[in-house]
Amino acid sequence: MYKTIGVLAHVDAGKTTFCEQLLYHTQAIKKRGRVDHQDAHLDNHAIERARGITIFAEQGRFQYKGHTFNLIDTPGHVDFAPEMERAIHVMDAAIIIVSAVEGIQGHTETVWQLLQQHKIPTFIFINKVDREGADVEKVMKAIRQELSPDAILFTNGIDSTVIEWLAERDEALMELFFNDELTHDQSLSVLRELVQQRKAIVCMPGSALKDEGILEFFNAVDKLTTTHFDNNDTFEATVFKIRHDQQQRLTFMKSTAGILKVRDELTFGESTEKITEIRLYNGTNYTSVQQIEAGDIFAVKGLSTPVIGDVLGNEHEAAFAMLPTLQAKVNYDGPLHVKELTRIFRELEAEEPSLRVLWNEQFQEILVHVMGVIQLEVLIEVLKERFSIDVTFGKPQILYKETIKDSAIGYGHFEPLKHYAEVHIKLEPNPRGKGVTFSNACHADDLTVGHQRLIEQHVFERDHHGLLTGFPITDIHVTLLTGRAHNKHTAGGDFREATLRGLRQGLEQVDNILLEPYYRFKMKASNEHIGRIMSDIQQASGTFEAPILTEQSVTIYGRAPVATFIDYSTQFATFTNGKGALTLQFDGYDVCHNAEVIIEQIAYNKDADPTYTSSSIFCAKGKGYSVPWYESKDAMHCDIE
Repeated sequence: MYKTIGVLAHVDAGKTTFCEQLLYHTQAIKKRGRVDHQDAHLDNHAIERARGITIFAEQGRFQYKGHTFNLIDTPGHVDFAPEMERAIHVMDAAIIIVSAVEGIQGHTETVWQLLQQHKIPTFIFINKVDREGADVEKVMKAIRQELSPDAILFTNGIDSTVIEWLAERDEALMELFFNDELTHDQSLSVLRELVQQRKAIVCMPGSALKDEGILEFFNAVDKLTTTHFDNNDTFEATVFKIRHDQQQRLTFMKSTAGILKVRDELTFGESTEKITEIRLYNGTNYTSVQQIEAGDIFAVKGLSTPVIGDVLGNEHEAAFAMLPTLQAKVNYDGPLHVKELTRIFRELEAEEPSLRVLWNEQFQEILVHVMGVIQLEVLIEVLKERFSIDVTFGKPQILYKETIKDSAIGYGHFEPLKHYAEVHIKLEPNPRGKGVTFSNACHADDLTVGHQRLIEQHVFERDHHGLLTGFPITDIHVTLLTGRAHNKHTAGGDFREATLRGLRQGLEQVDNILLEPYYRFKMKASNEHIGRIMSDIQQASGTFEAPILTEQSVTIYGRAPVATFIDYSTQFATFTNGKGALTLQFDGYDVCHNAEVIIEQIAYNKDADPTYTSSSIFCAKGKGYSVPWYESKDAMHCDIE
């Protein structure tokens, strides 16, 4: 049986130390490493060892009681949360490390929410019980209040306390319990099922540093998890990581069905690629094999098409919640041509898709999307170490987006000499967070299916600039109404031009809305700070729910713009003397609280953007001429309803 177990935690909870002890006990490594000694087995990048934090999700591999385990150590810093989330997509179960001293911290709750969203059975290891100030009962109370009421302290295996806890959750079990007929094996089976259903969160205390309780805890994890994969089914696998080894692309994935062999061919759209090597990794060490079975994690060579999130053997594509809210400009003054520099950043983007590398034609600059300043610092080190390139970044700016208030029909026509394409599309507001979507109402008598698919492709092939700031549009539904091609003159790229002009022309007709990213926050502090907290939220243009008061503390949930709250954690820690708890989670985009100020600051000139135009091109007497957006509707060739 194959089992993939992820280990997740807030920074400094002891996650990597826990992994080292477990890998040592299962004989996956011969010597325990330590973060502070810069020799941790899974923190194998020089940057990780120098900084003492996990940046990249890496896996260890070992055998335990007849099962093959892949153990994934994930980053704990919020700047690398997308890397952690991508690993969650391939986990069969997860272990959250919680400090017995600090308790539940901000990132712990973010991790918990993601695991619940992806329906991952979860265990909790309460670490650092050897430290002064450790309080397991206090942490258990917090876990039950803030994470799940179904948490159970599992210190002595299936004892009378656990059996009674199980009986309370099922009438049939309760009857067996009162008749002293509830056996150990029945209890174990029921608990295993509850764990799989996420109705039981097994918690155990210990110390990773002192090697206390590690193997006992993992033995419980092994007994209470089960997986089912079918080798006889059609091959299917989820791509969760991409790396480059001496300029050769490694595609990491988890097989969920079927068998894959070296020299097997996989088809992606219109291209077919052949598997040239299969590797099983344990840290930086790997073994080449001829085939893999369902349930295993592995890397392959030979693939260049799949991207992170693709599900091979299925058209499904994974969706990710952890998205950057900042954008930074790349500063480079070296000998490389900008095209080569862009290629290097594209390679990094393949490994970290949330970077979203953008080329700004108007200002001739490269932009990247990032989670925070630490990520930029790491990028600088990666570029220096791996590519011998010295770069800096401009101060990160908030990543805004735009949408529309009303519906409109956009008209785009592209007809310079010996070219021809016309597109009519309807633009409608989408619900917040829905993104750009597409539907087709065009009849095949008006436009071939191939041309219709081209138009859809052009809608999604890149971000489209809004009119207010030039930031990407979102939350818009695009419907293809009709279009026209020419048997002789329609060439490649004509429908791209017509589609982009139609989108832009539609935007010109309606009120555009500037959106900004928001945080969902949770603040917990001594109730003496309630007035200060509420005042700060209001000054930050945030909103909050009714405070939850106890004799000692206040808890407030609410929502605030990233722009006003991004640096608030330092201020909050100062006035609460470090005793308060602040959790920030990305909560999508909403109407910008100071849109007029931002629009004025950015000073985007929609008429001077060389990559976009709302005008259409028509042809007369062998010459093309431009028709402005406000006149183009009347010049269209297709019938207009």
